[in-house]
Amino acid sequence: MMTELVTGLLMLLGSFLMLLAGIGIIRMPDLLTRMHATSKAGALGAGLMAVGFAVFFFADTSVVVRALAVVVFVIMTAPVAAHVMARAGYFVGIKLWEGTVKDVIKERYDLKTHQLGSSSRKREED
Repeated sequence: MMTELVTGLLMLLGSFLMLLAGIGIIRMPDLLTRMHATSKAGALGAGLMAVGFAVFFFADTSVVVRALAVVVFVIMTAPVAAHVMARAGYFVGIKLWEGTVKDVIKERYDLKTHQLGSSSRKREED
């Protein structure tokens, strides 16, 4: 009985976070904020659902190991993939939201060489 309760709670919480990620895609104003919403809430939601599977099938070690592998894979790859896609979108010219306060990349990106300088290199030049 307790296993079903914990599993149900994890599944509901994971589903809710994934719903928030979907709403974030619709409601957020630009690519960068959309990527932020989906990578955070989506990865955590998928991870919680996989942990729910692991709790429900706790007696079957192979299912638990696979579920935990999914959690590790999603949590390690989702932020990196979102970062790469957001960066690529920025460099191909996707417009930022007009409410963006500071564009740090613009200060460090050389349009001629298409290279992004680091903050440490910028400090050395000053």
